[in-house]
Amino acid sequence: MKIKICGMKFRENIEDVVQLKPDYLGFIFYPQSPRYVDDLSVLKAIPSSIKKVAVFVNAKLQDALEIVADYDFNAVQLHGNEKPDYCSQFKSATVEVIKAFGVNNEFDFSDLKRYKDSCDTFLFDTKSDSHGGTGKTFNWDILKNYKEPKPFFLSGGIGLDNLHEVNTIQNYGLPIYGLDLNSKLEVSPGLKDTQKVKEAIDKIKGI
Repeated sequence: MKIKICGMKFRENIEDVVQLKPDYLGFIFYPQSPRYVDDLSVLKAIPSSIKKVAVFVNAKLQDALEIVADYDFNAVQLHGNEKPDYCSQFKSATVEVIKAFGVNNEFDFSDLKRYKDSCDTFLFDTKSDSHGGTGKTFNWDILKNYKEPKPFFLSGGIGLDNLHEVNTIQNYGLPIYGLDLNSKLEVSPGLKDTQKVKEAIDKIKGI
């Protein structure tokens, strides 16, 4: 089970979380987000053993491509209404493409078929106008309707109080690849509670 800590922003906090050895760290390049990362020097604190993820929401393609190249991102997370052709522009031997989808009870998983060749993994988050970071979970039972073989990250309101419920999803036989953790482990937007992060990582490794 891969562990992704998203919405990182502050250098000292990043350095502390790095010591806990998550698999991925996510940095949000969406100006409307309170976790928008405007000081890119913080990226220097990330060792090569941890994959850096650039999170975009309907960004201009050329701008996003330049950020990924200039700062050696290992992955992109596309969290808006990006089409398959857009996603394909990032896919390479060195850059993973994570396509995020906001899920509610009306979500149609058949729409994902057209993305199967343009991304490496999916990410299922709680549907919201803010494109994530709500701290709310969606109804995980709806994942029973997911029939694709492509692995996915689970996101949306995952914290210490509900990590144990991930076992239920695994029992469905779904290709869950990792957990995306963000607002439920924060002191304030972008500032992670490192003790909570440590507890969460320890619990996930025990799942």
